[in-house]
Amino acid sequence: MNKTHEEAPFRDLKVDDVRKLIDEGGREIVDVREDWEWNKGHLPGARHVVLSSILSNPSGQTFKDGTIFVCQVGERSAVASEMAVALGVKDVVNFRGGTKAWKDAGLPLETP
Repeated sequence: MNKTHEEAPFRDLKVDDVRKLIDEGGREIVDVREDWEWNKGHLPGARHVVLSSILSNPSGQTFKDGTIFVCQVGERSAVASEMAVALGVKDVVNFRGGTKAWKDAGLPLETP
């Protein structure tokens, strides 16, 4: 069997599926955007961990199994998702579309 691309070690989900997971409860949401982006608004209940801090000190981070990583559109959160999997976190989710898709869907954002 020929594979045209390698499967990601995490789930890459869009806004409707991410919202369902959040509504089910028990998921940690980690926003990896920069401080100025976080301060403009983030998903309710999210924890802020800037991607650069994950990359510079991966073993100093703790993420729960089932963590949903989010950024602005899903690129930086994909990198964070890969790092979390490398650290042994299970059932990692990358929010493809990110905060932009959440806002575009008319869903609420929190500000600090």
